[in-house]
Amino acid sequence: MQRGAISRQSVLKALAEHDELGREAFLGKYGFGAARSYLLVHEGREYDSKAVAGVAHKWGYGRALESQEFSGGRDHAVAWLKRAGFQVRAVKNPDWTRDEIILACELVMRNGWKGLDARDAQVVELSELLQLLPIHAELERNDKFRNPNGVARKTFDIATRHPEYQGKQTNGGALDGAVLHEFLARPGQMADVARLIRQGIADGDFQALVPTDEEFSDDYSAPEGRLLMRRHQARERNQSLRKKKIASVLRRGERLACEVCTFDFEGVYGDRGAGYIECHHVLPLHVAGEGQTKLSDLALICANCHRMIHRRAPWPTPAELRVDIELKRAADLRAAKVLARPRRAVEE
Repeated sequence: MQRGAISRQSVLKALAEHDELGREAFLGKYGFGAARSYLLVHEGREYDSKAVAGVAHKWGYGRALESQEFSGGRDHAVAWLKRAGFQVRAVKNPDWTRDEIILACELVMRNGWKGLDARDAQVVELSELLQLLPIHAELERNDKFRNPNGVARKTFDIATRHPEYQGKQTNGGALDGAVLHEFLARPGQMADVARLIRQGIADGDFQALVPTDEEFSDDYSAPEGRLLMRRHQARERNQSLRKKKIASVLRRGERLACEVCTFDFEGVYGDRGAGYIECHHVLPLHVAGEGQTKLSDLALICANCHRMIHRRAPWPTPAELRVDIELKRAADLRAAKVLARPRRAVEE
C-alpha cells in the first residue's frame, strides 16, 4: 500500500460512507478519534480529515489505513487531501508568536498598560494587521483567526501580567509575560521593534522573505521576532555585500580570519578554505531595519561564532563574544595552574 496515493474519487466515496453511517459510527467502524487539529470542508459540511484520508485508501488498496499508520497533520492526511483537491482548515488557531505579542504589547503600553475592548478602533486595526502577517499559513487559520475578540483578550492577558496589576491574571502564556518584561526593561527599543514590524507589513517587505530552518531551531534565538530575523538573515546572506566586505579586508592586506576567535579557513583547510568566511550583521534588528547596509555594519566571523551569537538573546557583538572567549581562556589557564601545583609538590 502506498500511503497518501489517494484519488479524489476515493475520498468522495469515504465521504459518502461517512454521511450514510453518521460521524460516530464511521469513526468507530475504522478506529479513529475525532479530529483535533484539522477538518476537511466539503459542500458546506465538515469531516474528520484524518479518518477520511485513512478510509479513502480502502478503495485503492483493499483496506483502510489504521490510525497509528499515519498522522493527521500537514505531512500526511492534510497534504494528501489537499493534493486531491479538497479544502482543509484548522480546528483551532495557532499560538501567538513573539512578533504578534510584540505588536499587542506595544498597543497595551500606549494604553497605559490597560487592556482594550474588542470594539476599540485600535484593536480592530491591529486585528486587520495581524491577519496580514506572513507567519501562519492559511491552512493553520480558522475563521476566527486574530479577530477583534481574540486580540482584545490578548491585550488583557498582557495587561494583567504587569507588575502593578492587583487583580487576577487572565489566561495567557509565558511568552506574554516575557515580552511584557522586555518592554518594561527597554521600552524605547521594543517600541522601535513594533514600529519596524508594522512598517514592514505595510510596505510588503516581509512577504518575499523566506522562512529558514534556523527560525524554528531551539538553538537559534529571535529576540525581536521572526520577521525582523528573516530580514536580518537575508542581509547576512546577501552575496554581493559579503563579497564586498571580504574584498575590503583583503585590500587592506589583512588576513581573512574570524573577528571573534581568529579562525582562518584557508590556514586550516588550504585551498578549499580560501576566501571563505561567514558574514554577520552587527546592528541590532530594531536598528538594522532602516537605511542601507554599510560595510562597517558587517563582521566576518566563522560558523561556530556566528551560531553562538545567534543562540541566545541578547545577542553579543563580535567584540563582546571575543571578550567572553578571552575570559574563558584565562579562567581555564588559572584552573590548569592550580591543578598543576599538587603534582609538583608530590614530585619534590
